[in-house]
Amino acid sequence: MTSLRSSKFHVCPALFFRPPAVVVSAALVKQLREETGAGMMDCKKALSETGGDLEKAQEYLRKKGLSAADKKSSRLAAEGRIGSYIHDSRIGVLIEVNCETDFVGRSEKFKELVDDLAMQVVACPQVQFVSVEDIPENIRNKEKELEMQRDDLMSKPENIREKIVEGRISKRFGELALLEQPFIKNDSVLVKDLVKQTVAALGENIKVRRFVRFTLGESTEDTETGAQA
Repeated sequence: MTSLRSSKFHVCPALFFRPPAVVVSAALVKQLREETGAGMMDCKKALSETGGDLEKAQEYLRKKGLSAADKKSSRLAAEGRIGSYIHDSRIGVLIEVNCETDFVGRSEKFKELVDDLAMQVVACPQVQFVSVEDIPENIRNKEKELEMQRDDLMSKPENIREKIVEGRISKRFGELALLEQPFIKNDSVLVKDLVKQTVAALGENIKVRRFVRFTLGESTEDTETGAQA
């Protein structure tokens, strides 16, 4: 019988290896909670699993079905508020933002969101649509056609041209969409994230439906109207 004392055990070091734990700050957890409405522990786990990457953590929560803001996005929003903002008596905006109940529509936080969004439209003259999804197909096709014909792409292989064009078009469409703009009061937050934060805070679906911008002296044909969401 072999003595235990003389026996040799070979243990694979990999069995004891653990990747270093990601340190997740309370501020990052708080930001993720505000943007998604998910629970604190769920947010902390999501950030730990994604190496502290906020965008990947949001995607993690969506896949797990833990994002309250995304759950609410499918609910009917038929109430709300029409807001306005006039700058220097020369530029004016009307904007319609919807929520689920009249109670939330009359709340100060919702009013503040609508007012901020109206100011945002005034501050971003290039914005023509609420979201990228609202951009009509004919505009998409025209932009792609123009980009494909640019001189700096003509010598490149077709597959490379396609990728470059897609990147340029995506950037261009982002510039045209209200929800993709950096928030004028905090440029580290996009407008779409501001809306999500308000959804999480108020507990209702919120939808930016449409807007119209008026500029003194422009013709009726030149008036830029936000597409319906």
